Amino acid sequence: MDTIYFIYSIILGALVGSFLNVVIFRLPDETQSVVFPASHCPKCNTKLRWFENIPILSWLALLGKCRTCKAPISLQYPVVELVMALLSGALYRHFGLSFALFYYFLFAAALLAIIFIDLHYQIIPDRLSLPGIVIGFIGSFFNPLVSWQQSGLGLLIGGGVLYGVAISYVLLTGKDGMGGGDIKLLAMIGAFLGWQSLLYVVFVSSLTGSIIGGTALLLQKKDRQTRIPFGPFLSLAALSWLFFQAEILTVWQWYLGNLHG
Repeated sequence: MDTIYFIYSIILGALVGSFLNVVIFRLPDETQSVVFPASHCPKCNTKLRWFENIPILSWLALLGKCRTCKAPISLQYPVVELVMALLSGALYRHFGLSFALFYYFLFAAALLAIIFIDLHYQIIPDRLSLPGIVIGFIGSFFNPLVSWQQSGLGLLIGGGVLYGVAISYVLLTGKDGMGGGDIKLLAMIGAFLGWQSLLYVVFVSSLTGSIIGGTALLLQKKDRQTRIPFGPFLSLAALSWLFFQAEILTVWQWYLGNLHG
């Protein structure tokens, strides 16, 4: 039975990943609906048939091209579907069949959509982060892993920390260095994971963002003023805390023990 549920969770994740692709491409455009029209080729607008819309498998069977006009289909489609399938399976293995499974499934799906939207458009839609803050806090009343007090402090401190950093940067440089979307995203992360996660999430996302972003700027020979999306780094740090919190705390305690030893 456990294996069956695990397989179901992977299939569900792939199906939700297919929907997330629609969200990623349509949600940033307020004139579009994520429900209508039905899935279609972005090049020739031909409506996809059911067998052309099977997560991952259809893209492979079509060799990454539209069956009608032969236009290339972005690799992002199967990548998002596969990543969400793997996240769903990992969540089932981590939490079992429980409230936490469905609660953090929503969280992971929202983060995955935010990663790709921020990479594409350098925005984090309020239509994802604001409902996420509300769902994260309300869900904490039923979540045995994070109390409502921890969640409440998490969303307040999470939003407050990045807001303080953003204001400080503006005062020091006279330029905007961080968008309001990042602030709301960290508030959402705090609501789902509690205030205990925030130091790790901010530190790891800042470190990886500096290293990867700086390297990308050097390789692409872009100006230092070029904005590097911060949402993906916050999201990945949050996911690593979600799955490896115990291991992270163990390493931290080991480090403190050696530091004072």
